[in-house]
Amino acid sequence: MMDSVDLKVGAVVFGTILLFTLVANAIPQIQSDVPELIAFGAEVTADELVAAGQGLYEGAGGCTVCHAGGTGSRGPNLLTDYQGEGTIGQRCGDRINGVDCKAYLYASLTQPTDFLVDDFPPIMPPLNRTMNPQQVWAVTAFLQAQGGEVTVTGADIPADDDTVASSGGLPGVAGADPAEILNQECVLCHQLAGGGVPLGPPLDGVGGRLSSDQIRQSILNPSAFASEGYEELIAAMPQTFGARFTAAQLESVVAYLGSLE
Repeated sequence: MMDSVDLKVGAVVFGTILLFTLVANAIPQIQSDVPELIAFGAEVTADELVAAGQGLYEGAGGCTVCHAGGTGSRGPNLLTDYQGEGTIGQRCGDRINGVDCKAYLYASLTQPTDFLVDDFPPIMPPLNRTMNPQQVWAVTAFLQAQGGEVTVTGADIPADDDTVASSGGLPGVAGADPAEILNQECVLCHQLAGGGVPLGPPLDGVGGRLSSDQIRQSILNPSAFASEGYEELIAAMPQTFGARFTAAQLESVVAYLGSLE
């Protein structure tokens, strides 16, 4: 009698574990390439800042897609001479009267549409949407080092910043309303309903082109595949949304985009 009861209890426990395992596996695992969190102290050296900035510039920042090292047609050359004005570290102090190189570079990274270079479209998203202040200052130092003197120091970098999220140090995304999220993030590089920036493929009709799984994958791991005609821009899509979105935010965006047929 006891053996029969034990068997029934064991069967119930096993079945419960199996059910939870199946449910857990059905939930998308959110993993992304998050730019390395930088937490420099006041004694940080110029070499440390430049090295960190170079890693971001050439890696998770996606800068080389539009600037020197990428296509070279969507943004001005930064690492090589541009129109006889020298590299970015040489010409940055002459771009805006009364604005020194350090201030210009940081502002152009965080407010790029206010500092457009002639003949280039306003397609660069603000870098502080995907990086924290420490990371942006590191990129600033790297750009200064391209032919100029690095004047970024630990005094420029805030020790604590409330806008830095706990999930890897990226600015957070508020709410789960997909329209709000698209307005905050996606239209910086995509067009939707006549608005946005025509850098990446348009989102109108995306639900008719991609399955829900493909949409989810393109958000979490955009380098997995590229839409036809946008292969050269694949590295421009940030691989950070898995860390920035909650599961609810992700699924709300996937469902909304899937409905756009």
